Amino acid sequence: MKYTWIVLALAGLDQGIKQNIEDQEAQSLPRDLPCARGWVRLHKNHNAGFPFGFLKNRPQLVQTIPLMMTSALAGALAALSGRREGLAEKLGLAVALGGAVSNTWDRMVRGYVVDYFSIQWKGLKKVVFNLGDFFIFLGTLMILAGQMGREMKGRRKN
Repeated sequence: MKYTWIVLALAGLDQGIKQNIEDQEAQSLPRDLPCARGWVRLHKNHNAGFPFGFLKNRPQLVQTIPLMMTSALAGALAALSGRREGLAEKLGLAVALGGAVSNTWDRMVRGYVVDYFSIQWKGLKKVVFNLGDFFIFLGTLMILAGQMGREMKGRRKN
């Protein structure tokens, strides 16, 4: 149950920010995030496809694939949640699922994903993200770290 709360909290946070961005006047964006000292710029982008607009002309596919992946993440988390081991993997799945739920909700309800910030550093300046994207990335890193840790622990025993 605690993992469900993590998923809901992260998806809710991202959805709240997305709604705030949607409520902004278009001419007020892009602009710098005041507390970020020029490192983060706020935007109002609607992405009807996958990252960088890939397959935006195939809306059925763009809705179906993330729905299947989100369902797979939820199934994996449900399968692991009863086990005592694998805390990093379970937390990683919950974090990634929070981002996936938020972006999938956007695709199903809005017909596009709201992307709203860019990191003002080198090549990242041109890429606009949302927290859901960040949660998916962070969750994936947590899963990999947990699996690598378990692998290293197994090698030490042998």
